[in-house]
Amino acid sequence: MRRRAAVIAYDISSNRRRRRVFRILKQWRLDAQYSVFECRLTRAEAEELFLQLTDILDHETDFLLLAWLDGGRKAVGLTRCARPGFRMPVWYVG
Repeated sequence: MRRRAAVIAYDISSNRRRRRVFRILKQWRLDAQYSVFECRLTRAEAEELFLQLTDILDHETDFLLLAWLDGGRKAVGLTRCARPGFRMPVWYVG
């Protein structure tokens, strides 16, 4: 399977759960900027990662998003007027 570029973002209400999610993502050696991670994953790796993370989350208060990036598009800086054109997320837990 080939790896695809993706972004993982989360908003977790509990500091304890947030630290656990952050540690799991760091174990996968994903590059991070606060609660947003850029990564290259196969679909199987993404499924495994989400299984690990959803065991930790409180489905009433926490949110987790994985969005596959389109490799054919040029990078666009996000500003007030930018429209990044994200594709539909594969999984959204919340």
